[in-house]
Amino acid sequence: MSAEIFSLSKKTALITGGGTGIGFGIAKAMIAAGAKVVITGRQEAKLKAAKEQLGGNCHALVFDVTNKSAIPAFVDEIENTIGAIDILVNNAGIHLKKWAFDTSDDEFEEIMQTNLLSVFSLSKACAKKMALRKSGSILFIGSMAGIFGIDRVSAYGTSKAALTGLMQNLVTEFSIHNIRVNTIAPGWIESPMFLNAIDADVERKQKITNRIAMDGFGTVADIGNAAVFLSSAAARYITGVLLPVDGGASVNF
Repeated sequence: MSAEIFSLSKKTALITGGGTGIGFGIAKAMIAAGAKVVITGRQEAKLKAAKEQLGGNCHALVFDVTNKSAIPAFVDEIENTIGAIDILVNNAGIHLKKWAFDTSDDEFEEIMQTNLLSVFSLSKACAKKMALRKSGSILFIGSMAGIFGIDRVSAYGTSKAALTGLMQNLVTEFSIHNIRVNTIAPGWIESPMFLNAIDADVERKQKITNRIAMDGFGTVADIGNAAVFLSSAAARYITGVLLPVDGGASVNF
């Protein structure tokens, strides 16, 4: 089998929340695989810094995915000025760590707006273009919190669990157009913010490390590599898959 089957050469990928963290890791991996990448987010400074690191095959556009009415025009802009969107990575999301008793209805709705409803709107807009070309890959970035219960993340966990239902239903409609829809569920991934947070909570850190079957935490590169595979020709017959990249955390006791 040739390594070319994993190549994303001549492909254009749109990655929301691509300026930092997992989104940046996915952008870096896809560029290394030959793709042209468009990263979006709300903070221009972070996007500019990411573009400087990612190089000439990266385009950075400021956009808020919760502005759903502007999504069709935004997709048109990318397709007309940068290139046809072959790959969509719905990575942008917000988190909320609160006990359910303390979570307001407005806070819950805000999480759902960003993490679920905007994903539907952007996926629909991109899929309409992909359907005309009879080709496309759409990725959702889920979470361990969407697979099993974790305290203090009821809104976030619900939004991520709902992505699985959305994925399954889009598969039934999009497959006829040769558009694949898959979800990556990252486990506990190293970042300065995450490491600082768990170092300050010894009990929670022990609980997390006990849950992970393999040794240590994951990296953004682990998520990036999975995204490249699922977007490549090597995964041409894979759709409707929820792929945990978690060192066995979702199945370990």
